[in-house]
Amino acid sequence: MKFGTKAIHAGVHPDPSTGAIMTPIYQTSTYVQDEPGVHKGYEYGRTQNPTRNALQNNLAALENGRFGVCFASGLAATDAIMRLLQPGDEVIASNDLYGGTYRLFTRVWATYGIKFHFVPMQDAALVEQCVNANTRLIWVETPTNPMLNIVDIAAMSDIATRHQLKLAVDNTFASPYLQNPLDLGAHLVVHSATKYINGHSDVIMGAIICNDSDIHDQLKFYQNAVGAVPGPQDCFLCLRGIKTLHLRMEQHCNNAEKIAAFLLTHPLVGKVNFPGFTDHPGHAVAARQMRRFGAMLSFSLKEDSLEKAVKVMSATKLFSLAESLGGVESLIGHPASMTHASIPIEERRKTGVLDSLIRLSIGIEDAEDLIEDLKQALECSR
Repeated sequence: MKFGTKAIHAGVHPDPSTGAIMTPIYQTSTYVQDEPGVHKGYEYGRTQNPTRNALQNNLAALENGRFGVCFASGLAATDAIMRLLQPGDEVIASNDLYGGTYRLFTRVWATYGIKFHFVPMQDAALVEQCVNANTRLIWVETPTNPMLNIVDIAAMSDIATRHQLKLAVDNTFASPYLQNPLDLGAHLVVHSATKYINGHSDVIMGAIICNDSDIHDQLKFYQNAVGAVPGPQDCFLCLRGIKTLHLRMEQHCNNAEKIAAFLLTHPLVGKVNFPGFTDHPGHAVAARQMRRFGAMLSFSLKEDSLEKAVKVMSATKLFSLAESLGGVESLIGHPASMTHASIPIEERRKTGVLDSLIRLSIGIEDAEDLIEDLKQALECSR
C-alpha cells in the first residue's frame, strides 16, 4: 500500500454501529463493564480510547512500524523515552536540537542522574568517540532545528548496533512522508504530531513509533501510569489532518525550494540553511534518506544584527511571527529568543544560532506571494 492510501485508510475503519466513515470521537472517561473484568476491551479513558487507538495504528503504518503510542505533546513523548533509562545511564545527542528537548534533557533528566553528551552528529566518528560502558541511547534529530544539519541515520544505526545501544530519531521536521527512520535502523521514532502530522495548528500532541514489543509494552505502561495522554478530540483532528499529509507535504516542499532559491540571491541575506542545496554539507545524505528536502529553512542576515532581524520579522504580512511549525500557514520565528531561548547563549552560538538567524516554516500558500512578502520585509531592514 502506498503512502497516500495508508494516510487515508490505515488503522481506521467505518464505525461498526453506524457505518460512519470518519472515526468517531469517543468522548468518554470510562466504559461500562458486564461484570468486574468483563468488558469490550476498554476500561478507563486514560488507559484506552478507540479514537486514540485508531490514530496510533495509523501512525505506526505511516512509519512502517508495528506499534504507535500517542502522548499529550511531543515533549511528553520524549519524556516517555527517557523513562526507559536508569540513573547513571548516558545519552549521546546532537548539539543542534530543539530547545525544549535540550531543556528537558539538561534541567529535568540530568537531575535524575542521566548524563548527556551533545556533539555535532554530522561526524559519525565524534559520536562513536563518546560511546562508553554507560551509554544506552543515541538521540538524533534530522534535519536539525534550527540549522538544518543532516544526520546519517544509517550510520548512527551502525554505531548503535555495534555497541548494543538504542537509537531514537526525532522525525518532526521531515514527517513520515519524507523520511522513515525505522527503515534505516532506528529503534524509536518520535514526533511532535503538533506539526506536519496534524498540519493545521490546532492540536498539541506527540507520538512514538517502534517495532519492538518489549519497548512498546514499557511505553504503554508509562503512557497509562504517568497519564500524559491526548484527548479524543485532538486524536480525531490529527487523524483528519493525516488524510492530506502527502498532499500538503508536496506543496510545502515545492514552496520551500522556491523561497530558498530567492533568499540565496538576496543582497541582504548572508547564509541560507537548506539541505536541498547541492552545496549543503548534508545534501548527499539527505538525498539518500529523505524523499524530498522538507519545508523548513533558516537564514541569517549579512549583518548579524538583532535589531535588523526584528525589523524583518515584524514587517511580514503573510508570514506570521509565532512559535511552532508545520501548519498550512507560513511562520517566521527567531530561534535565539523563541524556540531556543532555553539553551545558553554560548551553546547557541557554537552551533550557529546567531542573533540575526531567522527560521521559516514554509506553508502551502502561493509561493509567489510568500516571496513578495519576504522581499518587502527584508527591505525594512535597510
